[in-house]
Amino acid sequence: MTNKSKMKLKQNDNVIILAGRDKGKSGLVSAVFRAENKIVVAGRNIYKKSVKPSKKSPKGGIIEINAKISASNVAIICPSCNKPTKVGYQTNKEEKIRVCRKCKGAIIFPETKA
Repeated sequence: MTNKSKMKLKQNDNVIILAGRDKGKSGLVSAVFRAENKIVVAGRNIYKKSVKPSKKSPKGGIIEINAKISASNVAIICPSCNKPTKVGYQTNKEEKIRVCRKCKGAIIFPETKA
């Protein structure tokens, strides 16, 4: 069964977690998995994994990994009103803009280049 829901979250969006262990904490979206309807929030939902010695990690040991979170468990934080909100859309002549449902302000986050 494939989930064809349209995800309104993008990479580098500022989100707040609504459910789970990190409830109430915010962070930036570092990866989006549209087919699974999941995202990875940087620095949140971290779990530890034991690894055997290998070429990558010669000593082995315990590493920390960011786990995926269901997209339904997060809400985007509007940059203009600073509140968690749902995302709406407005169309201009040439482009489609994401809009805050509370304050009707445009949701535009600066692109960070790594």
